[in-house]
Amino acid sequence: MESNPLRLPLLPLTREAFAPYGDVIDETGPTVFETNGGDAIRIHALAGIDCSAEDGRPIISLFRVKGPTRRKRLYLMERHPISTQAFIPLSPVRAVVVVAPAGEAPSPDNIRAFVTDGSQGFSYGRNTWHHPLITLSAGTFLVIDRAGPGPGFSQDYADMNIETMNIELAANL
Repeated sequence: MESNPLRLPLLPLTREAFAPYGDVIDETGPTVFETNGGDAIRIHALAGIDCSAEDGRPIISLFRVKGPTRRKRLYLMERHPISTQAFIPLSPVRAVVVVAPAGEAPSPDNIRAFVTDGSQGFSYGRNTWHHPLITLSAGTFLVIDRAGPGPGFSQDYADMNIETMNIELAANL
């Protein structure tokens, strides 16, 4: 007989709450100033890009989500040991960002879930565990991550199956 699932609460994605896992990319940046002769506002230095280890380089890609990707149960955590990874929505799309601290094995005690407001992007810190992208609708994301020597993404990727932890998102989205 299977036990009741752990119901993981969804927290609002805020700069302060997400800081242990990475950066929030939105209009509430830490530094804002006018530029281009006052014709524009620059929201400066929202997230760092750390992709140069082991001869890597940052690349920009598009990630098209065909529809909602929410599954009943969380199934996988992954991490990029030598680089950061950022997702920035190109049109409004709400996402659920599931994370666990860098360096620790994901467990029911350390996995957290945040929900974006539809305009927020997020950047996972180096080696931060995260679930594959969960969205509440179709959409396209600009992705900034690492390319470098080695076959495919295997040079900067590790994963862990968490299905046996029996964790579900608490909110019915």
